[in-house]
Amino acid sequence: MSALNYQDIHETTAKVNDARGLSAAFCIRKLGRREFMQLTGLVGGGLMLAFATPAVATGRSGAKGGTALAPNGFLRIDESGILIYAKNPEIGQGVKTSMPMIVAEELDAAWDDVQVEQAPIDAAVYGPQFAGGSMSIPMNWDRLRHAGATARAMLLGAAAARLGVSPAELRTEDSHVVHSGGKLAYTELAAEAAAMPVPNADSLTLKKRSEYRLLGRRITGVDNEALVRGEPLFGIDQTLPGMKYATYQKSHAIGGKVKSANLDAVKAMPGVHDAFVLEGNANAMELAPGVAIVADSTWAAIRAKRALEVEWDEAEAATDSWSDASARAEALRGEAGTPVAEMGDVDGAFESAAKRLDASYTYNFVTHAQLEPMNCTAQFKDGAIEMWSPTQTPGFAIGNVANVLGVAPDKVTVHQARCGGGFGRRLYNDFMCEAAAIAQRVEGVPVKLQWTREDDMCCDLFRAGGFHHVSGALDGDGKVSGWRDHFVTFTNDGQRPVSGLSERVFPGGLLDNLRFEQTQLDWKTRCAAWRAPGSNVFAFVEQSFLHELAQEAGRDHLEVLLEVLGEPRWLKDGDPQVLHTGRAAGVVKLAAEKAGWGRQMPDGRALGLAFYFSHAGHIAEVADVSVDAAQKVKVHKVTVAADVGPIVNMSGAENQIQGSVIDGLSTMMGLAVTFEQGRAQETNFDRYPMLRMPSAPEVDAHFIESDYSPTGLGEPALPPLAPAVCNAIAAATGRRVRTMPISAEGYSLA
Repeated sequence: MSALNYQDIHETTAKVNDARGLSAAFCIRKLGRREFMQLTGLVGGGLMLAFATPAVATGRSGAKGGTALAPNGFLRIDESGILIYAKNPEIGQGVKTSMPMIVAEELDAAWDDVQVEQAPIDAAVYGPQFAGGSMSIPMNWDRLRHAGATARAMLLGAAAARLGVSPAELRTEDSHVVHSGGKLAYTELAAEAAAMPVPNADSLTLKKRSEYRLLGRRITGVDNEALVRGEPLFGIDQTLPGMKYATYQKSHAIGGKVKSANLDAVKAMPGVHDAFVLEGNANAMELAPGVAIVADSTWAAIRAKRALEVEWDEAEAATDSWSDASARAEALRGEAGTPVAEMGDVDGAFESAAKRLDASYTYNFVTHAQLEPMNCTAQFKDGAIEMWSPTQTPGFAIGNVANVLGVAPDKVTVHQARCGGGFGRRLYNDFMCEAAAIAQRVEGVPVKLQWTREDDMCCDLFRAGGFHHVSGALDGDGKVSGWRDHFVTFTNDGQRPVSGLSERVFPGGLLDNLRFEQTQLDWKTRCAAWRAPGSNVFAFVEQSFLHELAQEAGRDHLEVLLEVLGEPRWLKDGDPQVLHTGRAAGVVKLAAEKAGWGRQMPDGRALGLAFYFSHAGHIAEVADVSVDAAQKVKVHKVTVAADVGPIVNMSGAENQIQGSVIDGLSTMMGLAVTFEQGRAQETNFDRYPMLRMPSAPEVDAHFIESDYSPTGLGEPALPPLAPAVCNAIAAATGRRVRTMPISAEGYSLA
């Protein structure tokens, strides 16, 4: 795994998403079934065998010199306590707490007895370690349960041997083995348990959901106290003795190369250690050409960067223009695109329709805008490099950096730092490659590379904008009988779309007559994953247009949505990773019930409904919205119903629902990046205004806890927000919003 690069994580994530019925907003190449199975271990329909927990030495020395129980890489118990490792990066989604909770549940450990640490980056022990696609919990659920159950079985065996009884006469609870005469602490039994044989996974009995003592409770994040105290947890907090500080100036039009720069003048500035040109490695996802400045402080580096004068060779640079793309998309209205999915007799459905409706939807590019700008600390010494980084893909970073430096992957060591937001941006390790290349030039000196906010927003990998020309047919009973969507999207390579429709995009698989078409516009600026890829924009279009059709038919939106979902069924028999119409209807009904759907609303105020299946999560939302005469929008409350299987950490689940709603509202209201001459025009928060606290709505989250394996929750609650709000605006005002951000149509937050 360490030799893989960013493409592997995107190909794997896209393929897993496709297997779940998700829209892949990024897909560099399709993997064959065998290669996909090898990368992900998704075989046999049960355990992820490629990720089976490897046994490690169980006789490690404990903190006080005794023997530790460490039957796998996820936990160790000795006389000093219980330590559980969190294997995946923490980017605010809560996995540093929730993943150890799964181990602790099967271990029957009292949470107060557990210490959690970030695991080292070690593919041999942990398998893939990344945060993306809301896959941390579903990909590791069984593996983490087995890790805890293995240690529990060994502790029971040790207690039985000590007491001379059968393990069946014992039980575990709150970090103790309980027997008729009392109880024995895990810490007391650790050395004896370490000598027990590691049980086969097939022999373990895992808990039923009804037996959970820890999972489903509200557990505060393991880093929360440190966060409140401002302790150094993030990559940006990293310090090392003798450390220098670096900045890196790239062309704001991707593909630009350095022709000349005033390096001598910059080197002469106070506090500047060095300044030099890096030619790049012909892979803008790793190392783009630019000018590096190394200084004694962050301020000295940034001040020198402001004085830097670079003449760019832009012969091969991007010249992308949003205004040109919009004009080209408008010219395609009414035209056919390349078919990507077709079901039934679409033309016949429209010819026989009692009514038809045509509409065009648009959404802009957006940036990730994570709070912590990109940064990385690196030290190159004796042909090897050590790095401290807030990355979402530490394992793949090893391959990226090794490629840039021309060293073997085993010469690259990555230490995982907590990420101050990611949303998909930190899946890509260009910032780490830059830090590595700079550190190699100043060998022996630790260097922290720090991007500015302008660097972040000019050199992002953007969520692509898009244009949808949609048509719907209604039969004589007001039922949706036909659906067409001509999606005008973009391509970075002239072959594959950066975001593409498939038969799994709503309402694919639900209507008898449906056609999806695409036209790709050439686009050189880098585009990539952004929170809930594909779903984050497709939901706006498809769920808004369904509401339009319901209004055209003079029918209740809730009734029409449930009618489209139809009878309870898997859209693909036996595959729990695709939409289940019964689970979908369940959350739709629950959200409507909790929000009081159908109740009388004051003038200028209404409820809007939307549902979406994203990242294996079934989510419905109802937005309570008012609009005044000046088009000031107030989102009073958002009611959310989710079915993502059993909840691991209720506090974390509610947090992710709330964060998704706020992120979705912020983005749909006023966030857009436009391009002219290949350059982003919005380069800081003065022109990219994030949602402020007074505008945040009340969020009321409800969960249907089923016995299906849990799915992730970092992304699926975001897509339904925009259509729910826009449907409420349409119901309150009679005016349909078809542009996102809606500020483009004159709306603003009250």
